[in-house]
Amino acid sequence: MAETVADYLLRRLRTWGVEHVFAYPGDGINGILAAWERADDDPRFIQARHEELAAFEAVGYAKFSGEVGVCAATGGPGAIHLLNGLYDAKLDHVPVVAIVGQQASTSLGGSYQQEVDLSSLYKDVAEYVQVVSAPQQLPNALDRAMRTAHARRTVAALIIPGDVQEQEYSPPTHDFKMVPSSVGISEAVTIPAEPDLDRAAEVLNSGERVAIMVGQGARRAAQEVTTAADVLGAGVAKALLGKDVLPDDLPWVTGASGLLGTRPSWELMRDCDTLLMIGASFPYSQYLPEFEQARAVQIDIDPMMIGMRYPFEVNLLGDAKATLQALLPRLRRKTERAWREKVERGVRDWWELMERRAGVEADPVNPERVFHELSPQLPEDAIITADSGSAANWYARHLRVRGDVRCSLSGTLATMGPGVPYATGAKFAHPDRPVIALVGDGAMQMNGINELITIGQCWQEWSDPRLVVGVLNNRDLNQVTWELRAMGGAPQFTPSQRLPDFDYAGFARSTGFRGIRVEDPSNIADAWRDALASRQPCLIEFVTDPSVPPIPPQADWSQVESMAAAMLKGDPEAWSVVKEGVKAKAQDFLPGRH
Repeated sequence: MAETVADYLLRRLRTWGVEHVFAYPGDGINGILAAWERADDDPRFIQARHEELAAFEAVGYAKFSGEVGVCAATGGPGAIHLLNGLYDAKLDHVPVVAIVGQQASTSLGGSYQQEVDLSSLYKDVAEYVQVVSAPQQLPNALDRAMRTAHARRTVAALIIPGDVQEQEYSPPTHDFKMVPSSVGISEAVTIPAEPDLDRAAEVLNSGERVAIMVGQGARRAAQEVTTAADVLGAGVAKALLGKDVLPDDLPWVTGASGLLGTRPSWELMRDCDTLLMIGASFPYSQYLPEFEQARAVQIDIDPMMIGMRYPFEVNLLGDAKATLQALLPRLRRKTERAWREKVERGVRDWWELMERRAGVEADPVNPERVFHELSPQLPEDAIITADSGSAANWYARHLRVRGDVRCSLSGTLATMGPGVPYATGAKFAHPDRPVIALVGDGAMQMNGINELITIGQCWQEWSDPRLVVGVLNNRDLNQVTWELRAMGGAPQFTPSQRLPDFDYAGFARSTGFRGIRVEDPSNIADAWRDALASRQPCLIEFVTDPSVPPIPPQADWSQVESMAAAMLKGDPEAWSVVKEGVKAKAQDFLPGRH
C-alpha cells in the first residue's frame, strides 16, 4: 500500500522523537487514525475522555519532560475543545503542538457540517498555524510547528483536511515553489553584552537590602541563583511557577509571592532597596517594591516579556544560567549580613505560624493541615500538580518542596481543571516517579472525575504506579466565595457557589483506584502515608471546612471593610467565617513570633 500523508505524519513525528500523542478520535481525523493502526500505535495514542483533557495532558507532559507535548483532535468541535488547554500552554510558555482535522477541502466554504474557520480560531492561541493542503507541504509545516513550539515555548497548530490525510504522500522536490525541510533544532545560549552586565553589577553591588525573585525561567540556574543570593546577602522569593526552582528548606527562601504568597515574601519586597528578577514575569506590581523605592535588574530569555511589570534599570536579555555565570564574577560579596539575618528570622517565624494555623481545629478538617501533613512525607523525586481554586492557596503557602521535587499549576491562565490531567501527562513523562495532584471539588466535578477513568486505564504500565489525587471536598467553589467576600463585599451566593456532594473516594474505587475518605484530622498523616505506599493509584477525599480563610500576606483596610460588609449582608456562613477567621488570625500573636 502506498504511504499516505497520514502515514508520513506519524513517521515524521517518530523522527522528531515524539513518543506520545494525547488525543480523542473523531471522523475529521479518520485518515490519521487508520494510519495509527498501520503504525502499530507508534507514537502511542493516549485516549483522553475529552479533548480539553487531552490538551491539559500534553501541557503536563511538556512541563515535566521539557519536550514538546503533542495533542490531536478532530476538526470543528474537537478543535474547539482543545482551546482551553492550548491557551494554558501559551500563557505559561509551554511547547505544545496541536494536530487537528478539518472537513474535506472540497467542501470548505460551503457551510458544511462541523466546518469551522480553524485558521482564524487558532490565530490567537498558536504562534504558528498552517493548513496542509498538499502532500509536499507536510514536512516543512510539521517541522516548523515543532521548532516554533520548542524554540519559542509556545503553541503551534497543524490543520489537515480529511481528504488530504488520505492522499498519497510525495516529498517536496528540487523545484521552484517547493520548500524542503529537515528535522531537529539545536539549543542556543544567549548572553547579554559585557557593558550591560557591568551596569547590572553596579546596581546590585550598590544595594544594601537585595531581594531576588525567581520564576520558572530560573529552573536550570538553581546553583547560580543560590550563589548570587549568598554573595549579595539576599532573600529569594518565588513566583508561583517558580515554586520548585529552590527548595523551601533554605533559610533565606521566603516562598511564594503575591496574593497567594507568604508574609516574608511580602516583607522582602516591602523593605528591599534593590531587586533582581530572574526568569519571571510576575504580573502583580502591587507585590513588588514601591516605584522609586528600589533599583532593579531583570534577566529573561524572552524579549517580549522583559522590561515589564516594574521600572527596571537594566534589562538583561539572556539565558538565566549563562547570564548569572557571566554576572557573578562582577558581584562583590556583602560583608554586612543584617538584612539576610532579618529575612531568615521572618522565614522562621512564617513556618512556625503555618504550623500553628495548620493545627487550628475546623469542622471537620482544616485544609491547611492537609498540606502541612503532606510536606514532610513528600518523596524527594515527587512531581506535584495543583489546580486553581483554594487548593492553590494552601499549595503556595504550606507545601515545602525539597530535593528534586517538581511542581506546577496553571500559573497565568489560572484555569480550573488541569490538576489531574497534568498528573497523567507527568506520569507518561516520568513513569518511574510518584505524582501527586492537589485539587478542589470544583475542579474534580468539572473534569477531574473523568480523568480518573483515563488513569485507571493506563496506570499498570507505569514502573512506579503511585499517582495520588488529594481532593478538598468542602462543597463550595471556595476561592470565588472568598473573593466575593474580601473584594466585592458580597455574601456567599449559594446558587452559584454551593456544589452537590459527591462520593469522590467511591467513584475512584470504581475506576481502579484505591479510595480513602478522611473526616477526622487525626487520620490525615496516615492517609498520605498509606497513599504514598500504595501499589496502585489512590484518591484521598478530605472533607474540609470551607470557612477556613485564605488570609493574604497582608490585608489592607478595604479588604477588612469588604469582609465586614459581606457578613452584615447575611452571608449564610457568617458565624463560621468569623469564628475560623479569628482563630486563624490569632495564631499571628501567640508566643513564638519575634
